Amino acid sequence: MAAATAVHFFLELAVILGACRCVGFLAQRVGQPQVVGEMIAGVLLGPSLLGELAPGIQHQLFPQGAANVVLYTTAQIGLVLYMFLIGLNFDVNLIKHRVGTAVTVSAAGIVAPLALGALVALPLLGSGDFFGKDVTPPMAMLFLGASIAITAFPMLARIIFEQKLSGTPLGTLALACGATDDALSWCILATVLALHRGNATVAATAIVGGIVYCLLALTIGRKALAVLGPMAERRNTITAPMLCTVLIVLMACAWFTDTIGIYAIFGAFILGVAMPSGFFARHLTARLEPLVTTFLLPLFFVYSGLNTQIGLLNSPTLWAVTLGLLVVAVAGKGIACTLAARLNKVPLRESIALGSLMNARGLMELILLNIGLEAGIINRTLFTMLVLVAIITTLMAGPVFELVYGRHRVAPGRQSVPAEHSSAGPEPLATAGTDAPN
Repeated sequence: MAAATAVHFFLELAVILGACRCVGFLAQRVGQPQVVGEMIAGVLLGPSLLGELAPGIQHQLFPQGAANVVLYTTAQIGLVLYMFLIGLNFDVNLIKHRVGTAVTVSAAGIVAPLALGALVALPLLGSGDFFGKDVTPPMAMLFLGASIAITAFPMLARIIFEQKLSGTPLGTLALACGATDDALSWCILATVLALHRGNATVAATAIVGGIVYCLLALTIGRKALAVLGPMAERRNTITAPMLCTVLIVLMACAWFTDTIGIYAIFGAFILGVAMPSGFFARHLTARLEPLVTTFLLPLFFVYSGLNTQIGLLNSPTLWAVTLGLLVVAVAGKGIACTLAARLNKVPLRESIALGSLMNARGLMELILLNIGLEAGIINRTLFTMLVLVAIITTLMAGPVFELVYGRHRVAPGRQSVPAEHSSAGPEPLATAGTDAPN
């Protein structure tokens, strides 16, 4: 049984990597990031297209059961490693003078979606066709607000890398705001699950545990890990024992944050931030990045896309509701974050660019939606609608960013993986803002 599962898994890998490469190439040809192509490839390989054209082949390629569990587990490893690399190259210094902007934009990206989500959730709940039978108005309002507020953090990070914004003020600010909003969105989801289960311990564990983890990792953890930097410089490399130690700590942190309900990628990201910078970060990134971004990470995007069924929207009314949700999502996230940035005197182009990046939801929303579906908070109709919102807002991010900002900046020099810092790049984001240094 195990041997047969392994053989089938190799076939899955070949098909997934081939599809991601082909669709990713086509996406880049029309100005979309590779990551968007990977997301679309997952939908194409799932029941929405392949399942409609050749259901037998689709089921044979991606059956339920042990083979699916192996794919999911491997995809999670890739996602955790990638978010660790993003944290490893996260330049905290770039955000120190823009704390006010980061707080304002993050707050707008949470408060506005919650308010608009509450207004939309009530009529949807009243119709009886979109939420579970046991869902109360507060639960519906919070869940829909969280689904609108969430940002495609892994996709945001990769878009920033592919747009050569890694290590720049705009890229760092977007990552900081995205990480904050996603963490709060997961806390909101934990609260909804607690209300649904009638158990306040679920929410308390996620919120308190997440705060304690961040504090420990960025204080005691940072000091303990600091010895790795000089050690690597003395040896002029990262040795196998050092790499093994890092991976052990990484997997333990991912396990902990997943167990408390915050999700594994935040444990990985915070650990990356706590790691030594400079020589250690550059060499560790160089060792891990090629395998992670070209082999492991696409599995995560495709696995999530396999669970999407667009064919459930089979009436004009349902499509009209979907369009309404899309408008609410863009207003509650993209426009709200843009206005918040402008209030902090960030130039208009940079404000719109930031709003476009924050508006991308991608597969982080799909994860949240799958949790809500499995818990019985939403039904498959609303699930499909919100999946389309996630896809469309993510497709919007690249073109809007390029239109208002990308084509107007000085082309940066070549950069290494996810975030080897380069002195070249766009001008500082908030040089005219109140948070900029004097």
